[in-house]
Amino acid sequence: MRNRTLGNQGLTTSAIGYGSMGISMAYGPSDTQEGIATIQRAHELGVTLFDTAELYGWGDNEKVVGRAVAGFRHEVVIATKFGFTRDFGLNSRPEHIREVVDNSLRNLDIDHLDLLYQHRVDPDVPIEDVAGAVGELIKEGKVSYFGLSEAGSETIRRAHAVQPVSVLQTEYSLFERDVEQLFPTLEELGIGFVAYSPLGRGFITGGAKPAGEYDPSDYRNSDPRWQPGNFEKNVDAVRRLSELAATKGITVSQLALAWLLSRGEHIVPIPGTRNARRVEENIGAAEVVLTAADLAAIDQILPNGGFGTRYAEQALPTWI
Repeated sequence: MRNRTLGNQGLTTSAIGYGSMGISMAYGPSDTQEGIATIQRAHELGVTLFDTAELYGWGDNEKVVGRAVAGFRHEVVIATKFGFTRDFGLNSRPEHIREVVDNSLRNLDIDHLDLLYQHRVDPDVPIEDVAGAVGELIKEGKVSYFGLSEAGSETIRRAHAVQPVSVLQTEYSLFERDVEQLFPTLEELGIGFVAYSPLGRGFITGGAKPAGEYDPSDYRNSDPRWQPGNFEKNVDAVRRLSELAATKGITVSQLALAWLLSRGEHIVPIPGTRNARRVEENIGAAEVVLTAADLAAIDQILPNGGFGTRYAEQALPTWI
């Protein structure tokens, strides 16, 4: 697989990465061994960016990722995140960042983190203090690169002035395009972009079911895009996208990932799956070339993204 460079600090990864959250939370019961096998299959196919977080099972997900990559750890980029508390509050105080990093290193069984994100901006801690704390960890060799997640332009600029930010991670897909307003800032500052939920939490695979038909622990039961009214419109959009994909001999997932890759060389999507076959399908998108006519057809189907917000109103991140 071709590589892409994320930011001006030297971070290089595969054009498509892997998001591991679903192995441990949000999408119903899972099998750890299957998750490990899926991560290892992704590596076999050229994936070098593996994304986890403290929040994903409070260390459990990091342990799964660590076990999965143990045999090729020095060939890959491992990204994790800090900033949440167990009651889903926020804590980015420098002493807490250091505590989380030490825990993550133990969970992953590695001697340094390649990429460390602030998971969500903490309004009670100046971003300069956060950037400074991560900068100290970089000087100590515990962390290589600094990233932000769901941050706005002002926050990015203030952090970058203290410690260069290599990556912004935010939701981005055919269903969710608001983050495009931040791309000029990223280009100006030389910051890469990692797109999470690049397949709309699985909706843009053609297999979405209405809310209430998933396991009770599955987040999608309450996701606004799965609710009556939005669900039917999104299903129709995916149907039309699938018809377009079929004319190119690809799947709708591959179309959606290829679209993201076409948005700029600074973008790396991290689709998550617990199925090795899906990994193979997703990675195939790296070889798909979309024409101007393809892109115009996609824009005609979804000119402004999907129907329904990406989170319930009270959970929507605020960008500053």
